[in-house]
Amino acid sequence: MKNEKRFDLLYEGKAKKVYKYSDRKLLVEFKNDVTAFNGIKKGQYANKGKINKKISTFFFELLNEEGLNTHYLQDYDENSFIAKWGELIPLEVIVRNYTAGSFCKRYGVEKGIKFDYPLVEFSLKNDDLGDPMITKDAILLLKICNKEILEEIVGISNKVNNILSSFLDNKNILLVDYKLEFGISKTDKKVILIDEISPDTCRFWDKNTMESLDKDVYREDKGDLINAYEALIGRLAI
Repeated sequence: MKNEKRFDLLYEGKAKKVYKYSDRKLLVEFKNDVTAFNGIKKGQYANKGKINKKISTFFFELLNEEGLNTHYLQDYDENSFIAKWGELIPLEVIVRNYTAGSFCKRYGVEKGIKFDYPLVEFSLKNDDLGDPMITKDAILLLKICNKEILEEIVGISNKVNNILSSFLDNKNILLVDYKLEFGISKTDKKVILIDEISPDTCRFWDKNTMESLDKDVYREDKGDLINAYEALIGRLAI
């Protein structure tokens, strides 16, 4: 990252570093690290950070154009972008259109069953606890956020699903499921979509072959991760 010494590191996660860019802006830098199964499996791939930043930027720009409030502001360098500063709401929102991954293990169902409507689930964003699943009532009773904010989060998540599913369908790609994170903007105190939208946080399948174009390639040892991510970039034409 250019001029790295100018910025104070606020947070380092499994796949990103977040720096203070200004009093109301952050610098989000994507790393080359890859993890799976809550960090049990770990690796590094050259150019992974650059690829995920490119894909996330593309999707955030698409959502911004559709009127959604995301944290993405502008490009910075090949691994980083400048974002609105949002105070994290400690939830992960998982939207599922098809059965896959942990859902199949949890309920003993086969992969690839299409749901009649999108399923929205929540997990508590807490690495020490392994990001456990949490219900809407528990979220409200634990005062993680209030009812109005929770309803807004669900509404935004469904809008993201409609926009991205439609866009990807035209690229012959299925949006199987994905994870979103949210924050409260320091500028206007509104709910904003934060984090990333990439093959690390989404499942993308080829519509005809059901081939994975996401981190399942790494999780399940199904081939070269970078080849899969670059194939996704090619399909998106970015």
